Amino acid sequence: MANYVEMWKELGMDLETHDALCQVLPTAFGDVYLSQENRPESMGFWDLVVADIHGIRPAELLEAQKNGQKVFGTFCVYVPDEVVVAAGGIVTGLCGGSQFWVPDGEKVLPKSTCPLIKASVGARLGRTCPFFRIADMYVGETTCDGKKKAWEILGQDVPMHIMDMPQMKRPEDVEKWTGEIKEFAKVVESVTGNTITPEKLQDAIHIINEKRKALARVYEARKAANIPISGKDALLMMQIAFFDDPVRCTQMANKLADELEQRIKDGVSVFKAGTKRILLSGTPMAIPNWKLHHIIETSGAAVVCEETCTGTRYFNNLVDETQTTLEGQYAAIARRYMEINCACFTPNTGRVDDILRLAREYKVDGVIDVNLKFCCLYDTEGYTVEKALKDAGIPVLGLETDYTDADAEQLRTRIEAFVEMLD
Repeated sequence: MANYVEMWKELGMDLETHDALCQVLPTAFGDVYLSQENRPESMGFWDLVVADIHGIRPAELLEAQKNGQKVFGTFCVYVPDEVVVAAGGIVTGLCGGSQFWVPDGEKVLPKSTCPLIKASVGARLGRTCPFFRIADMYVGETTCDGKKKAWEILGQDVPMHIMDMPQMKRPEDVEKWTGEIKEFAKVVESVTGNTITPEKLQDAIHIINEKRKALARVYEARKAANIPISGKDALLMMQIAFFDDPVRCTQMANKLADELEQRIKDGVSVFKAGTKRILLSGTPMAIPNWKLHHIIETSGAAVVCEETCTGTRYFNNLVDETQTTLEGQYAAIARRYMEINCACFTPNTGRVDDILRLAREYKVDGVIDVNLKFCCLYDTEGYTVEKALKDAGIPVLGLETDYTDADAEQLRTRIEAFVEMLD
């Protein structure tokens, strides 16, 4: 492993506190991931990324900045990567998934804010994550009230652009979102100094579509009766997809999919026959939030799909590649992103439809619907989700959790009882 201390110093990081994080992460990763048996060989790439998570990719980003490229930090699947890539910029995800960053977030945010927001703010203000130090601009969006106020705080410390997300999906809302994308494109052009042309945007749309197709191939393999990859490993791939180079991500995901498809042909499974299949729905699980997957998969069940932003919502649906003008391309991008069914929308029947469809496609035995504590949107929508599943005769368990391990044993007890009930 290379020594990145000088790089971290130049980024103005709090090295003493950061050292404490670096000591905890390898142990956590080893306990959750390296303890698994019969993992796909292709997971070696993602293991390597996590082993040097604050070194390899940050060093690449800094080198790109030296060559004149700009880095945009994003927090949501609604921010269109295509626009940044078309202008020669780089996108990196910035959602915080660790309890380690929460205390610094709570210095400026109410404790009754969801842990993802507190961790994201804390990672920047606490100066303990290189990705948060590197980004030239943050791109926020108005998908919840907590985020809207958090952007005001982060905006005092780093350049911030906010995209106003419509709350409904009427034709006029899609038109409004198209306007937001056009405005974002102007900002990106200003920051990068590059003009977005139809040709460049066409190339960018294709790059991101190919990435979505590769991730979808891995998920398609998880539908098999003999499950070729654990839910934890699939989650890790998705988490890293948010900040990895999109072309490399596509290559590695396709390589993994090739191996999984061969495993299916050979009858190889990472779970014993009869293991109960679980669909996980709800709030996103940013890296390194692996708690729930680990508990489920050490409680006699297997996670075979995630209806989350770190799951199917990230790659479902492609942008139409037939448009040849910027006007048509921006409209096509808007239509694709507005098809994502987040709990921020009202009405949001599309998300319930997605969950029921995925439950059938992945032949699940039960659904676990989870929300991060104080996430009012998903917590409230849990009622509708659970009612729809019960009406469809699909067993469902609703859970609330945060980033701490304080509730781990309580969660395990409830999940084990749920899995037992499926028998």
